[in-house]
Amino acid sequence: MIDVLIIILMIVVAIAVMFVVPPWLMKRAIPQVIRIFIQHDAIGINNAKTVEELGLRRRGVFEQMFRRRDYKQYALNALMKIGIIQMTEDEKLYLSEEKLRESGLDRSVGFPLKKAQI
Repeated sequence: MIDVLIIILMIVVAIAVMFVVPPWLMKRAIPQVIRIFIQHDAIGINNAKTVEELGLRRRGVFEQMFRRRDYKQYALNALMKIGIIQMTEDEKLYLSEEKLRESGLDRSVGFPLKKAQI
């Protein structure tokens, strides 16, 4: 009887972890991606950079097998969907300061954008 309860408890904990940990890691990765764009001065269309220049390229299949999942890619895609990160015609990426301020995520970055960077 106790064995069955332990197994049920383990299943419940595993399911909870599956639904709690990934969103938490994604929430943690969003400010990291925004900081990467700020650190590389990729703010505005004139300062757009490639994914490689920003250090956000996708890992290869072999590389993914031996490392933890990188939620920065998911965060980058989410930021692109809501328009904070935008793409130029030549597939370079940049941070839209206006969209960032509208979303309120600029406060989660940990430091304000300086006018000199814009």
